[in-house]
Amino acid sequence: MRLAKIFYLLILLLAIQPPSARAGDELLVAVASNFIAPMREIAAAFEQQTGHKVTLASGSSGKLYAQIRHGAPFDVFLSADDVKPKALEAGGYALPGSRFTYALGGLVLWSPDSDDPKGLLQGDFARLALANPRVAPYGQAAQSTLASLGLLERTRDRWVQGENIAQTYQFVASGNADLGFVALSQLTSQSQRGGIWQVPPELHAPIRQDAVAIMRSAKPKLSSALLCFLKSDSTAEILSRYGYSRP
Repeated sequence: MRLAKIFYLLILLLAIQPPSARAGDELLVAVASNFIAPMREIAAAFEQQTGHKVTLASGSSGKLYAQIRHGAPFDVFLSADDVKPKALEAGGYALPGSRFTYALGGLVLWSPDSDDPKGLLQGDFARLALANPRVAPYGQAAQSTLASLGLLERTRDRWVQGENIAQTYQFVASGNADLGFVALSQLTSQSQRGGIWQVPPELHAPIRQDAVAIMRSAKPKLSSALLCFLKSDSTAEILSRYGYSRP
């Protein structure tokens, strides 16, 4: 543990440069939609500690993955799953050895107008929101949950699919869906009306969220510094406040 902390401090020291030597020191980070709120806090803390600017671009993990493969100039990718970072690593788009699981996500079923969203799911409702399972890991977890409950085909014709988990949340918050599967992190940072059912983890595969440094980045040391910062104690406190855990 002591050696790990020393290594972490050395990486951060390498990232800190005097203002006159900081040309091109901005990091562009691709962030899965579910993690944008905590990442804003993490980026601000990193900027304060190192003096380097972090610009965030959020979207579904699937779309960000496709953009990276097509040459988007990201330095770091924070996915909502572990599949896409592994694929980038295998395809030569990510720095070997840089990938790690930065958070374990939680899935919840939320209904603003019902105290029993799980009961509502098995009863009478008009629309159920979930992220598109083809591109969004939280959508895949929602689909697996419905299958585990024996409700996949019974509910399919009432699905409203968001492009990402942020849009899925908006469907429910705006009343365009009666209930929806969203990320736990979206409901811990503010007061929410209605009922929440935290989906038991055994109903779907673990939502392992991996980070990776992008191979074509011109700032590999700075990318490594940010990834090390994601492993720090201060980051762990932010993760906990937003309902995430670590492996």
